[in-house]
Parts: sequence; C-alpha cells; structure tokens
Amino acid sequence: KVMLVKAAEADAESKYLSGTGVAKQRKAIMAGLQESVKDFQSSVTGTAATDVMTLLMMTQYFDMLHSVGTQSKTTCVFTPSSDGSSNVRDSMMQARAART
Repeated sequence: KVMLVKAAEADAESKYLSGTGVAKQRKAIMAGLQESVKDFQSSVTGTAATDVMTLLMMTQYFDMLHSVGTQSKTTCVFTPSSDGSSNVRDSMMQARAART
C-alpha cells in the first residue's frame, strides 16, 4: 500500500514539474515574440504589432506545411471546416477589423 502511495506522489510531482516546464517554455516563447515584434516595427515603419503577428502566424503555417510535405511517411489530410467556423488567421483579421 505504501508503494502505491509513493508511486502516486511521484507521478503527481512529475506532472507538476512537467507543467511548470511547459509554462516556462511558453513564457520564453512570448518574450521572444515580443522582441521580434519590436525589432520588426523598428525596422519597418508603419507596421503594427498585429501585422507582425499575422506574418509570424503565416510563416509558422508555411513551415508546418513544409515539414509535413517533406516527411516521406506522413499521412495528413487538410479539409475545409464543415461547421462554418473560420480559421485562426481569418478570426484574427475579423477581430482586428471590428476594433477599428
């Protein structure tokens, strides 16, 4: 019985540490994105943070397509949304337009 309790405690601690690591990773990604936005805005006049984020999202999307396409054993099917929902980029663009 003690072994089961110790195993459960170890599993809980492992999950906690994993969650903490993921949170720190996401925080570092956000810091990097903030820096990228600032650098881009200072280099290209007239750009807004949303323009930079849209560009970054599209770049990540194309990187993903490249990764999927270059793997010989990848099976991936892209289908349009059948429930009428927009994709992430369209949603961001709509939200941006609604704010102005």
